[in-house]
Amino acid sequence: MRPENQSSVSEFLLLGLPIRPGQQGVFFSLFLGMYLTTVLGNLLIILLIRLDSRLHKPMYFFLSHLAFSDFSLSSVTVPKMVMNMQTWRQSICYVGCISQLYFFLLFGMLDNFLLVVMAYDRYVAICHPLHYTTIMREGLCTLLVAGSWILSSTHALLHTLLLVRLSFCADITITHFFCDLSALLRLSCSDISLNMLVMFMEGVSIYLLSLGIVLGSYIRIGTIILRVPSTKRLLKAFSTCGSHLFVVSLYYGTLAGVYLFSSSWDFKDIIASVMYTVVTPMLNPFIYSLRNRDIKQALEIWLRKMKVCRSAKATDISSSCLGVRPPKENLRVGQQSGAQGV
Repeated sequence: MRPENQSSVSEFLLLGLPIRPGQQGVFFSLFLGMYLTTVLGNLLIILLIRLDSRLHKPMYFFLSHLAFSDFSLSSVTVPKMVMNMQTWRQSICYVGCISQLYFFLLFGMLDNFLLVVMAYDRYVAICHPLHYTTIMREGLCTLLVAGSWILSSTHALLHTLLLVRLSFCADITITHFFCDLSALLRLSCSDISLNMLVMFMEGVSIYLLSLGIVLGSYIRIGTIILRVPSTKRLLKAFSTCGSHLFVVSLYYGTLAGVYLFSSSWDFKDIIASVMYTVVTPMLNPFIYSLRNRDIKQALEIWLRKMKVCRSAKATDISSSCLGVRPPKENLRVGQQSGAQGV
């Protein structure tokens, strides 16, 4: 054990990003803009899926939860980071640090499980299109999302409880811009062998299993498509799975850069951590919306309705012009297309 030991601490100091004092304003504006883009982009995805009945399909149901998870993951770390840049205060109270750790672990793992569920959804849609509506029924979709939330909460609670039993040394400087589990363990004066064992065994098993399911789903999709290759089928499969596959590569790539290939707090680790916690949640709405015809059409309809609302502001119909629900005939068509699932 380390000689300088104190059983309890009231706060930690976040080292933050290695930014020169003259560049604080530039990076503050940059990360604030990225965070606002993340919030607006993900909330817009959730709003469109909620309001447009044509998006009431399993794929978009999972996407709405992924958007909420990305928005929450970014909200756990970025506001505190930009506030520290602006105020030059690096301290974070003990309870605040533990809370930040818990929610970071929660939403980080929730992203992982939701990407696995979405890969399974694409596998069923392409490999078993005739049975899609019977397999991906509403009850199963709800169960998959609820299970993802429960497992993620259990994962976060397990590591949080294992951490709070530790005592910390007099050096309370966290070499990170948020309360990362590995950085906190390096500050402990207690025996962390149990924490490291659980983190390694549980983390490796979950992520390897998740990655295996995702890769297995896409390998199966590829073999099905290549049995009877055609340009039309390839384009349809790419339009259906391309966005998700890109997000999966971005997520697991940055995750590996943060936790597998990092040994100290250097420039490469900073880039990987920023990519994982800031850039990836910001890019996901653009990746899914720019390559998704349904979401682009829903956005165009919503923008047209907003334009009509502004032009009819002084009339009696302005109170109902924001209703996004389509007429009965269009609603029936949307429900039928939603039942097809692809």
